[in-house]
Amino acid sequence: MREDQDLPSAASTPTGDAFQQLLDSDIDGLLDMPDKPQKITASDRLERAFSEIVEFRRAHNRLPSSTTREISERKLGARLDGILANDEKIKALRHLDEFGLLEVPEVAGSIDEILDADPLGLLADDTGVLDVSGLPARKKLTPANDVAHRHKATGFEEFEPLFKRKHAELVDGSMRLVPFPGVESITEGRFFVLNGVMLFVAEVGEDLHKVVGGKPEKKQRLRVIFENGTESSMYRQSLSIRLHEQDGLAVARSDISVSEIGDADVESGYIYVLRSESDDPQIAALADLHKIGFSRGPVEKRIKNAAKSPTYLMAPVKVVATYRVYNVRASALENLLHRVFADARLHMTQIDAKGRDYDPSEWFVVPRKIIDQAITLIMSGEIVHYHYNAAERRLTGSSERR
Repeated sequence: MREDQDLPSAASTPTGDAFQQLLDSDIDGLLDMPDKPQKITASDRLERAFSEIVEFRRAHNRLPSSTTREISERKLGARLDGILANDEKIKALRHLDEFGLLEVPEVAGSIDEILDADPLGLLADDTGVLDVSGLPARKKLTPANDVAHRHKATGFEEFEPLFKRKHAELVDGSMRLVPFPGVESITEGRFFVLNGVMLFVAEVGEDLHKVVGGKPEKKQRLRVIFENGTESSMYRQSLSIRLHEQDGLAVARSDISVSEIGDADVESGYIYVLRSESDDPQIAALADLHKIGFSRGPVEKRIKNAAKSPTYLMAPVKVVATYRVYNVRASALENLLHRVFADARLHMTQIDAKGRDYDPSEWFVVPRKIIDQAITLIMSGEIVHYHYNAAERRLTGSSERR
């Protein structure tokens, strides 16, 4: 607005009567307000789209093709295909279908119906080729032998503690759930979660050579135990497909990356550290006396009858610590431990229930923190360079002994 432009004063502003006189004098409708445009609905758009198909039919006397190279026609053909696949759209457009474009022919239920619907006799068969009356009745398909079904697990009581332990390890954080890494991770002894149910790969069978789709394929049958008490003998590849399609999970150790868990990563068992609860004064006086050993199964089960065994000094024992071990042979591990702590081995003869002498070989007078250090070195493979110095009560490296 220009600064020198005068604004109308209150006295010059038209009154209500003046406005009405102005409107009445508008013979040509110059002051009429345009009608507010109506909102286009989804139904309007559908009808407009179908009308373009109808116009194509009127102009060309045929339906638009959805496979032609002509882009505009191909779009109309694809649009008609989409409409014919939707019963609701067909119902909504019936009133615009002047050429019967939405009439979908019923599918014939038999060869006889096809022949009956042939008014020109194009399918007439004088040779009897189409006569199927002499053919044997089709047998009902039976389940293929290759399809594995779940059934009640045999000896499930042996596997149930494994599931309980894995759930406990998931709770304490020593194990974690990770996305399924792939078929290579399906090996004996591994745990997975499928549709919220944990499963255990108890066995991997020998290679079976099958022909699938005309191509030879190598498969392995599994024995898969589910925590709900069922089992299946599905193929390794079948389990992989199901884990992939249903966002399955793998149970993995928390202290290493998933990529480190390969086919050779096998849980060997446990290193355990025990403390004797003997009331024998000679034993009770040794504050740092510990038994260090290896167990493939639960430690608690192994020490159940400790009080009757000279291996455990004929007394109850208490579990101080357990360490889960992977890819370690029991004999090699015990030899390493015995060599490292050889100077601290307990020299004491026990007499068993039959009066025979027994010299326990896995008891050592070593502080607990030194044992923790040795376990760490065993895991890393560096233990071969260390030795326990009993006088200084510490582990010393090879360079320190020179």
